Amino acid sequence: MDRLDAMRLFTRIVELGSFTAAADDLNLPRATVTHAIKRLESTLGAQLLQRTTRRVRTSRDGEVYYNHCLRLLADMDAVEADFREATVQPRGRLRVDLPAQMARLWLIPTLPAFFARYPLLELDIGTGDRFVDLLREGVDCVLRVGELPDSGLVSRRVGTLEQVTVASATYVRKQGMPQTLADLQGGHHAVNWASPTTHRSESLEFMVGRKRREVILPGHVTVSGVEAYMGCCEAGLGIAQFPRYRVADGLANGRLREILPTMPPPSLPVTVLYPPHRQMPARLRVFVDWLVELMAKQL
Repeated sequence: MDRLDAMRLFTRIVELGSFTAAADDLNLPRATVTHAIKRLESTLGAQLLQRTTRRVRTSRDGEVYYNHCLRLLADMDAVEADFREATVQPRGRLRVDLPAQMARLWLIPTLPAFFARYPLLELDIGTGDRFVDLLREGVDCVLRVGELPDSGLVSRRVGTLEQVTVASATYVRKQGMPQTLADLQGGHHAVNWASPTTHRSESLEFMVGRKRREVILPGHVTVSGVEAYMGCCEAGLGIAQFPRYRVADGLANGRLREILPTMPPPSLPVTVLYPPHRQMPARLRVFVDWLVELMAKQL
């Protein structure tokens, strides 16, 4: 293993906090990883990593060396990219995390076209809305919907999602179709959504002209999972709000009915988050550009 490879290996161990995780991430034998770090420490004459039973941490010298490695590797990647990207297809594995429903209904059906354009790329796709520590988990980027707190990551808005207020056809037959917000507050129920992070129930939101109006309705059930939210709405337990793409089939076949179409919920921003790079890897850049292209075409 040459010096540059050893530096890349060292940075992955620091970022993932584990020899084993770095070995798995780089597809290397555990013994090779251990030997390479021992050789690197011997060459430098310094202990770089402190090993405990639960985690690997940098020593003081290791922290200094890690920062030098980041700068040197970024410069090397930038130089190689300048010469390579004009003529060579992006290659390698990209680890991404996506909301489950967006992945299944929107992104995954387009992947044959993506791989036809970029045949040397591989995608490792995780799905969920949980917090992902990109550096510690070795994830290249995450796609998230809604307003996001400041995370120190680079964010790129790739589009917005139109939202819609819906109820099941069964619910509308029993409760009637509200025509105004006053009607809505006069005896209707909601499937209440609780944030998975704060666990607080969130109100329904409507755009009346350019003004955002919040409406809190009573409900028999509160959920914090997307599938449960949809299931409760389809079961006639109350009114709910979704991105339009998520309920398009239900609206088309009459299983769901749109509520107050002239006062839709505010659109949701869709954002890609990724760690800061002095030179964004080509494989990440083309994937983010692909997401922007899809948003413009489909959502």
